[in-house]
Amino acid sequence: MVPISFSRLFGTSGRRAIDSIVPRRTFDDVILPPSTRRALDNALAQVTQHDLIFRRWGLGERHSTGLALAFNFAGPPGTGKTICAEAIAHSLGRHLLMVRYAELESMWMGETPKNVAAIFRTAREEEAVLFFDEADAIAARRSTSVDHGFQRESNSVVSVLLQELETYSGVVIFATNLAANFDLAFERRIRTHVLFEMPGETERAKIWQVQLHPLRTPLAADVDFNALSLRYEVSGGDIQNAVLKAALAAAAEPIPDASKKIHQHHFEAGIKDVIASKRVMQQSLFADQSVATPEADVIPRATASRASQVLAYGLPGAALLVALIALAVALLK
Repeated sequence: MVPISFSRLFGTSGRRAIDSIVPRRTFDDVILPPSTRRALDNALAQVTQHDLIFRRWGLGERHSTGLALAFNFAGPPGTGKTICAEAIAHSLGRHLLMVRYAELESMWMGETPKNVAAIFRTAREEEAVLFFDEADAIAARRSTSVDHGFQRESNSVVSVLLQELETYSGVVIFATNLAANFDLAFERRIRTHVLFEMPGETERAKIWQVQLHPLRTPLAADVDFNALSLRYEVSGGDIQNAVLKAALAAAAEPIPDASKKIHQHHFEAGIKDVIASKRVMQQSLFADQSVATPEADVIPRATASRASQVLAYGLPGAALLVALIALAVALLK
């Protein structure tokens, strides 16, 4: 992975907003549901036949803009979007320019749109595949209210991105977990939308296997990938993390290296740890605490509620009684 010189792109800031990657992973390195694989094959066919359609068949003379081969990879984290972007670049024999908008966004007002334009210039120069990770951040819906500077800046970034797509003739891949946040103007500029779904049971079993070296990884006889696939409905990224955790646990066993093997319990512990970590990340201070309230606490709360009702109705009645007594005393005098 070789970082592009940012003194050439964005002055001397040196921020790692973009990486130029020599792709090594192919479609053999990712296991996908059949529908996702068909959509990817269709996307790749559009790239390989692009010259035939627009140059040799003459459609480029009738469609001088909007020639970018823009694809949207949408789906949950860990379903293979980044690997497939690299695989497409590998199939085309091109570098992959990976853009991270979080680092691309400039703290100086007006600089981010310039940075976006500079990225497209670099992609043209290198004839690379351009890949926007977490693209919903850069392609978000434009705001109709521009009372604040950051809203105008965001709208300007989207406008520049749309303009660049109109004049760009290369391959652009957007990856997102939140496709619904895309500005509607991107719909006609994106050739193909590829939905990356969670893998099924068959795909999960294959994913467990491809994470390991077929000859060098020492597996115990009790390893059952089908059982792991059946029990744990997780993404490919989760399985990858679980395999690494299992390998680390097996390697740490206090026995000679020649005797070390990865057992089923190592994989089980690894995937359970991954799932537990995801649950921790989902916790919030603003979650409804009443769900976790012990039953023993319900009685005092109910009692307090009844007490508040007694006070609510009793106090006005007592005040009325005191007033009537005071009136009677006054009349007797």
